[in-house]
Amino acid sequence: MSKFQQGQIWLVNFDPSFGHEYKKVRPALIVQNDRYIELSNLLTVIPISSQITKQTDLDILLKKNTQNRLMTDSLLKTKQISSFDKQRFIKLIGIADKETMIKIGENIRLFLI
Repeated sequence: MSKFQQGQIWLVNFDPSFGHEYKKVRPALIVQNDRYIELSNLLTVIPISSQITKQTDLDILLKKNTQNRLMTDSLLKTKQISSFDKQRFIKLIGIADKETMIKIGENIRLFLI
């Protein structure tokens, strides 16, 4: 398995899920600091949705490209930030660009502070 790093986009198994939580296997962006990735069996991620017509505040549009290797333009759903055991991570897809990581950091701060 690849080494986990902040900014990577992985296919993650979100099931079992409850209520309004994201479900099924879907891409997610690792937002956890690399230092803490090594210290825990959990990874903090933001799910990625292909439903771009349902954009809300704090969502970030992520255009598909050769770096992130997404199949479609998608939304980073900041308000759905979650932590999962590393065993739920199936496959490395790609990586987010620096601008996206800066924007997600800003949105996480807005959401949590």
